[in-house]
Amino acid sequence: MYFSEYMNEWLYGENGYYKNFKAIGKSGDFYTAVSTSSFFGASIANYFFKMLKEGEADRNGWLIEVGAHQGYLICDMIQWLYTCDPSLVQTLKFGIVERQPEVREAQSAYIKERFGDDVTVTHFEDLSEVNAQYAFVVANEIFDAFPCELLKDEQIAVVEDHTISWEPAPSKMLEWAKGHYLKQGEVAVGYEDFAKAMASGIKKCDFVSFDYGEKYVRNDFSIRVYRAHETFPLFDEALDLSKSFGKDDITYDVNFKHVLEAFQSAGFKEESYETQARALIRFGLIEILEQFASQTTQERYMREADKIKTLIAPTMMGDRFKMIHLRK
Repeated sequence: MYFSEYMNEWLYGENGYYKNFKAIGKSGDFYTAVSTSSFFGASIANYFFKMLKEGEADRNGWLIEVGAHQGYLICDMIQWLYTCDPSLVQTLKFGIVERQPEVREAQSAYIKERFGDDVTVTHFEDLSEVNAQYAFVVANEIFDAFPCELLKDEQIAVVEDHTISWEPAPSKMLEWAKGHYLKQGEVAVGYEDFAKAMASGIKKCDFVSFDYGEKYVRNDFSIRVYRAHETFPLFDEALDLSKSFGKDDITYDVNFKHVLEAFQSAGFKEESYETQARALIRFGLIEILEQFASQTTQERYMREADKIKTLIAPTMMGDRFKMIHLRK
């Protein structure tokens, strides 16, 4: 099978990594911006609130998260929107796109724990089920979880019995690679269908997504396996694929140029693309922290400030992660 099929089984198959709810943070395999600080979601919600005030977004529309894991991000956003304007929780509709039933169950339990019966969040199995005049769609670290093909010297990776070998790549892929000056690396599969699905059911849409990567190809393999906060390059001799399959996370750096092209083909345009640090500061992260400082103890403020440092420090998540805002 092609590597993309193998990776799809690894992550989403019957015994796949994401089949059941996975812990993120200290007890899991990796950290995310969402697990680092609730101010990450508050900042994005603050940006959305500014758009609502300026008439760029519809207060009767939808707020939707794709791939919400436990539901922390959308809940943090709802909480901040309520702080800014309590009436928004009455006019906006909330949704999560999540294909795994077990994960949907965990999300529903967490939302109930946070808001009781005051907030209703609708679950969709697929983006194509969404039908809305307007939606603000948010995703964190979703594009790195799309299956990908591996290309090297005009050859494509195939997998049999957890062993990778190479065969001549299809001409269509070689044509795509030539257009992107890619000689070696990952080619994501599914961005185009994802963008079309978002465009098909949502008439007007703002899509904000954060992920690690660049707007160019590296011409090197970034694909790697995460296990208990340790990183193993896929081609590391010490890595046994048969033992990691379905048990550890597998990911790669996002080519944001590919993301942009996929969404442009579906009728979107780029509103902004910048580092996570620049985006969160522009969204109002520092002002939110200052507001928090005036309402809490010095000890709690310092603890939260440390978490925020992780989000925006150049040597941590600040520069490595990027934000892209696409609008239709």
